[in-house]
Amino acid sequence: MEPLAVAALVAASICLASVVAVEWAVSVAIVEILAGVAAGNVFGIHGAPWLDFLAQFGGVLLTFLAGAEVDPGLLRSKLKPSLLLGGVSFLFPFLATAAFAAYVAHWTPRASLIAGVALSTTSLAVVYAVLVETRLNATEIGKLIMAATFVTDIGTALALSLLFAQPGWATAAFIVASTLVILIAPRVLPRVFERYGARVIEPEIKLLFAILFGFMLLASLGKSHAVLPVFVLGLVLAPMFHRHRELQRKLRVVAFGAITPFFFIKGGMNVSLGSLGPQLGLVLGFLAVKLAAKTVGVFPLARVHMPGAAIYTTLLMSTGLTFGTISSMYGLQAGLIDRVQFSMLLAVVIGSAVVPTLIAQRWFAPRLTSAEQEEVLAREEESM
Repeated sequence: MEPLAVAALVAASICLASVVAVEWAVSVAIVEILAGVAAGNVFGIHGAPWLDFLAQFGGVLLTFLAGAEVDPGLLRSKLKPSLLLGGVSFLFPFLATAAFAAYVAHWTPRASLIAGVALSTTSLAVVYAVLVETRLNATEIGKLIMAATFVTDIGTALALSLLFAQPGWATAAFIVASTLVILIAPRVLPRVFERYGARVIEPEIKLLFAILFGFMLLASLGKSHAVLPVFVLGLVLAPMFHRHRELQRKLRVVAFGAITPFFFIKGGMNVSLGSLGPQLGLVLGFLAVKLAAKTVGVFPLARVHMPGAAIYTTLLMSTGLTFGTISSMYGLQAGLIDRVQFSMLLAVVIGSAVVPTLIAQRWFAPRLTSAEQEEVLAREEESM
């Protein structure tokens, strides 16, 4: 298919997904994933260099924005529940899905470990997108969910690195360079934004994009991924964004209006429905095991720390997308799993992004209190 035809079809799918999301009152991220599944399996669109790049950048940008939403003060005050929720959210599904892969699906030990890592994740991108759409990102519940999600993904990244990665000088250089940028940014960027911000040409957004592209380049050279350091960068810049709500609002508009839809639609394109038919039972089994393990681990703690939103928290923390895809792709490229196993894991990852989110939004989304509604409205008016 011609590049312009691909671009037109993808753009039309993204636009239609937005309309459907509004009419059905569900997260646009979920509809965009389903649109990507349709585009890949009905129209045969599996990607293009420009689409792959925009999708990669969309995931990085979403992760950065999610980090910028976390309240450092709340994170410090809620450190224990964040660590507990995030820790069990990683550990329980990691052990359960690895055991399912080894003893039920009869995968090799290393393939089983890849399955455990890929299905232990919580999608920071999906969680953040849903919380922003429902305006829960400004509440204590939303911030605690994002903090716990970050802990889960740290566990996933560490497991992938410790079990499989072969670190070298390039990886060490990436870690050192990322650390330096994260330490310097909060001291330098606020002054730059004060000097060049509030202009129609938006130099501050261009600078942020340049920094994120730099992280992606360093990660590529270091044979790693930019997601975790980018989240930490957003976290250390969160106080600056809290002081400059207009900058945060403009960055969201650019992200959700023009970039992040490509991340979600490309994720759906990676699912090959044709190769999953004979493996449908195992796919559903993997999905059931992941969701059950997340529920067993997260729900009891959520009832203690977030009693009014325990089911909602459990469902959102059962999602997976970014790190699940990254882990599955790593396993395929390293020869630890074959293409059928890769398609199975990716289908489970996509399913875990769609099913829990849809249930959470339709039936268990917490309502904002009057005080929280006033706070959100005040912040929006402040950013206008």
